[in-house]
Parts: sequence; C-alpha cells; structure tokens
Amino acid sequence: MTSAPKIEFRNLRKTFGEGASLFTAIDNLDLQIRDGEIVTVVGPSGCGKSTAMNIVAGLTDVSSGECRVDGKLVNGPGPERGVIFQQYALFPWLTVRENVEFGLRIQGVGKKDRETRALHYLDLVGLKAFADAYPKTLSGGMKQRCAIARAYAVNPSVLLMDEPFGALDALTRVKLQNQLLDTWSRDKRTVMFITHDVDEAVYIAHRVIVLAANPGRLQEIIEVDLPFPRNDEVRLSPEFITLRNKVWRAVYHRDDQAA
Repeated sequence: MTSAPKIEFRNLRKTFGEGASLFTAIDNLDLQIRDGEIVTVVGPSGCGKSTAMNIVAGLTDVSSGECRVDGKLVNGPGPERGVIFQQYALFPWLTVRENVEFGLRIQGVGKKDRETRALHYLDLVGLKAFADAYPKTLSGGMKQRCAIARAYAVNPSVLLMDEPFGALDALTRVKLQNQLLDTWSRDKRTVMFITHDVDEAVYIAHRVIVLAANPGRLQEIIEVDLPFPRNDEVRLSPEFITLRNKVWRAVYHRDDQAA
C-alpha cells in the first residue's frame, strides 16, 4: 500500500435540516484511508457511518470541509467508486449476467466485451453457472454475490459497502466475508466497509474506524495486525479475541473506559 491517501476526509461536517430541527450527522471528521486498504467502520446508531459512505460515493453533499478520492474533490458519483448496499437492488427482469452488464452498458462497452467481463466477475464470485438465471431464483447470498460482481465489473478502484452482509444468515455471511478477502487478495482494491458486527469488522479489516454518536465523530482507530490470508484459525486465535474485545469496548463501553 502507498502512503498517499486514497480517500480523505478533511474537517468534514454534515448537517440535515435547519433552525430548531438542525441535526449534525458528522462533525469535524479528519480521516485518511490508504490505497489498497480495507477499513471497517463501526459505531452506535446515529454516528454517521452510512452518511460518511454516501459522501464518498457522491450521493450526499458535505455541509463544510472536504472529501477527496485520489486527491480530487468528490462532487458526485463516479465510475471509480462502486457501491454495494444491504439491499441487493437487482433488476428482476434481467438475468444475472445482464444485471452485471448493466453498468458496462451505461458506459458504452460493446456487447462482446460486456459479456466477457460479466462472466469473468461472475466466475470470481462463484456464480458463472447461474449467469442465465433470474434474481427470483437466487438465495440471499447469491443475490449479494451478484451485486458484488456488478460493482466489480465496472472496475472501480474503491468499493463502498454499507452493511452488505447484514441481512444474511451467519453461515452465508462468513462465506461472503472469506470471498471478499479472497477477491481483495487478487486485486487489492480499497474497501470502505460499514458494519454493526464487531467480529466482522475485525476479521476483514486492516484498520477498524470507530465513530461516536451525537454528533458523529471519530473516536478511535484500531490497527488489526492479524496475518493474511485469514481463516477460522484466525477467528479463534487469542489475538483476534483481544482485538474484538477492544473494538467492542470502544463501541459500547466508551463511558466505562473514560471512568
């Protein structure tokens, strides 16, 4: 990973409403995410996790301060940023392959190249055999893998993932965590991953960003010095448990720590 930040928040503030109804979602956020790094963002409800991601995605404007990607101010969505939400947002009238091709079609990529790239990324997430299936025939985990393949197909350098595995059962969630890490090991994209799951936050990240609420602000950055590739042995290791407890206390027992 290089020293130059891939994503940077500079004294960022985001408010909603005005007057008596003014709500500060994020206040004075300074944060850098390195190129090729996986960071997870955790914190209590109202800490601005999803708002911060939406700002990077260009879906929400800042009130003051700056958000930059590759040194450039974010002022709207861009193809270098792929976004994956908890809800799969697949088009039910399109096949799996056609869903993955959708962004490529918008970019003007030719039919043959679209199909080749779509099949490549479906193979990457283990869905090539379901290329001609429709979303209604897929399980929740398969739908999310299709959404991930669609995000990858447009070749973004940044993946923004807002609780992408939150609605899945525990076993499927673990499988997709491992698949995300396996895919990252091949292409080293920068990943900003929002989650409420502390175990997930530690398992997939290089660093865990802990936000505090009311207003949303940076509380702590926890380095995860666990080896890659990660597996069940890592999950069960004393080092993992120590880090998991540290993140848990930072999120849920901040007042106890300060006492």
